[in-house]
Amino acid sequence: MADLILTSPQNPRIKTLLQLEQKSSERRRAGLFVVEGQRELHHCLVSGLGVESVFWCRELVPADFETAVLAEVERAAGRTGVPFRSVEVSRGVYEKIAYRGSTEGVVAVVRERRLTLADLPVKEHPLIVVLERVEKPGNLGAILRSADAAHADAVVVCDSLTDLYNPNLIRSSIGAIFTVPCVACSTEECIAYLKAHGIRILTAQLQDSHLYYDTDMTCGTAIVMGTESTGLTDTWRRVADAHIRIPMLGQLDSLNVSVSTAILLFEAVRQRRELIIDN
Repeated sequence: MADLILTSPQNPRIKTLLQLEQKSSERRRAGLFVVEGQRELHHCLVSGLGVESVFWCRELVPADFETAVLAEVERAAGRTGVPFRSVEVSRGVYEKIAYRGSTEGVVAVVRERRLTLADLPVKEHPLIVVLERVEKPGNLGAILRSADAAHADAVVVCDSLTDLYNPNLIRSSIGAIFTVPCVACSTEECIAYLKAHGIRILTAQLQDSHLYYDTDMTCGTAIVMGTESTGLTDTWRRVADAHIRIPMLGQLDSLNVSVSTAILLFEAVRQRRELIIDN
């Protein structure tokens, strides 16, 4: 059952929701972000995030929505201690707050959980993706999907130009932002962490580099990627244990950063197949 039923897009709750969707400054101030879709909401709950409210449209959700999805959110609220409110909205209001074309009739407001490097689990032979100054939410979302598929231990975003809770990032990651530990920090902090944990730093670059499949990735490994426009800064090039490249056989000299990251991640998976079988 809904705690509230809203039919006006001028309702203060709807205005607040729209501000969270549209303004990163409001998300940071409130410590809240917006998730749309049942799959993404489920990943939030599995990862232990606190859901404050669910806005849903009866015309668009499945018949068992209240007994299945809302019941799952209520059970999670009991574990997290975050008070939860169910808000039913009219179709007109839902169309106002939905920010993607294909929709499932569900928008949730969720409490942020900003991880730090100290929160990352210390594992044997970790596989980490490091992104320097990532610019596009879509690229980061796609990289998170690849990191989830490759079972990477973390994605670290250094000197980030992207809000980790940008709705476009959440949408493009299809919820992988909640399944892969993702940390934003400075380059200096990241380098210190990797060195302290004995994690080998591999920088993807064209200059002074070796083919990626000739490089050992079975030990603790950080694959460091730069922007498509300028590549990595000299700071990362200097501290790298090895420089690696993907062979480019055509006339162009670069791939989309998310594609390049996927190629390198799954080379690590290939090399670690014995470790995967053992686990």
